[in-house]
Amino acid sequence: MKRILIVRLGALGDVVHALPVIAALKRAYPSTAIDWLVDYRYAAFLELVPLIERRIVVSSRTPAGWFKAIREIRQFSYDVALDLQGLLKSAVFARASGAERVVGFSSKQLREPMARAFYSSVRGPDPIGQHVIEKNLVLLRTLGIESSKWTFPIEMPTMEASIKLRRKLDMAEDNPFVLINPNAGWSNKRWPPDRFGALASWLWKSYKLPTVIAWGPSEYGRALEVVEASEGAARLAPSTTIADLVSLVREASLMVSGDSGPLHIAAALGTPIVGIYGPTAVERNGPWAVNDVTVSRHISCSCVHRRRCYAETRCLDDITMEEVVAAVNQRLHATTFHV
Repeated sequence: MKRILIVRLGALGDVVHALPVIAALKRAYPSTAIDWLVDYRYAAFLELVPLIERRIVVSSRTPAGWFKAIREIRQFSYDVALDLQGLLKSAVFARASGAERVVGFSSKQLREPMARAFYSSVRGPDPIGQHVIEKNLVLLRTLGIESSKWTFPIEMPTMEASIKLRRKLDMAEDNPFVLINPNAGWSNKRWPPDRFGALASWLWKSYKLPTVIAWGPSEYGRALEVVEASEGAARLAPSTTIADLVSLVREASLMVSGDSGPLHIAAALGTPIVGIYGPTAVERNGPWAVNDVTVSRHISCSCVHRRRCYAETRCLDDITMEEVVAAVNQRLHATTFHV
């Protein structure tokens, strides 16, 4: 195969989960060029993935933006297009590429089953409870590739960039800190900001660990709420690029977050994690390191896989400070740095 197209438009965590597919393809076909069709909001992250030849960006959600992206992917002849998203839109993009083979998941695994009509090859269904990374890798069996290796080919920012970021935070190079990400793409995945603030206060009082609060576009207000509730224990991260975020995640001694893109970056980089989960399953979307800890209400959640919760009380609101404190204690005692 000379050229392969990956279709995974977003979101950030899903893009991270698709990276082992790229690594497996390159191991099997070192000379094959791999292109990636991605939403403009996540294109900057793929700039840190050196195995990708071309990043084709869908620059808007309008038909004009879609047709522009299709014109760009039609400039090359693809042997295979892999749809790792499973939506009708992503399947149409994969088919529109003109690839000789369009590969996707079986109907039972698709969020929008109509996408199946655009595939020439499918894989699945596979065991329930399978992590999404495993699900993605299994799709490669349609190309004769067997891989169980989870490799994340992310190019790390330079140490100079990390030092500069620490200076902005007024933090010494060897000073451990906890990174809290209070945000997530779905409102239903966000633990209350006042509890994150209380957690930051407890981390300082118990371990003398400073806390940095991460935030992205449109998330500043919520991050500020956490800082204000922390009794002076937390500091707001500076405005960051995606490369800065990767630096922050890599430098952190611990990350506490809901199911979100930054948490999945942390998992890919091996940063210790405490995850707070509600409407999504840890088995499918959670961190995978043996020592990482999650607090979950997925089994009792009444709004599973819904972006917004319509129950009287959100399942995440039922997760107490005491439970998260116990999880943090467990993870800190299992890590290699000294508190």
